[in-house]
Amino acid sequence: MTDYQQALQTYLEATNTHDFDNVEKVLDDNAIYWFSDKTCVNRDEIRSYFENAWNLIQDEIYAATDVKWIAVAQNSATCIYTYTWEGFYQNAFRSGSGRATNVFVKNGNGFWKLKHEHLSSNP
Repeated sequence: MTDYQQALQTYLEATNTHDFDNVEKVLDDNAIYWFSDKTCVNRDEIRSYFENAWNLIQDEIYAATDVKWIAVAQNSATCIYTYTWEGFYQNAFRSGSGRATNVFVKNGNGFWKLKHEHLSSNP
């Protein structure tokens, strides 16, 4: 597994801890998220969005399938994938999926960080 592939895996694992402090460790300082219903351009907005989602969907498990790395360079890597989620929403088990794009960048310390995530529903 390459370093940037490991960065995606680490990000997914951090997300599934439901603790934003873990997610924050893999984010670039200037990360930007495009969700279907909101754009988040700073840490406070991103934290709030994640924590709200974890409160709405209890015991959520987030995963990536069909990952394709569509652009890879020395200091950046971009992947697309199908995201899946499952958990309890309004006391009923629910699941869903959509499309994701993630852009990772290698920082000055040589660590891969998530710079951008764009999530959307399936067509």
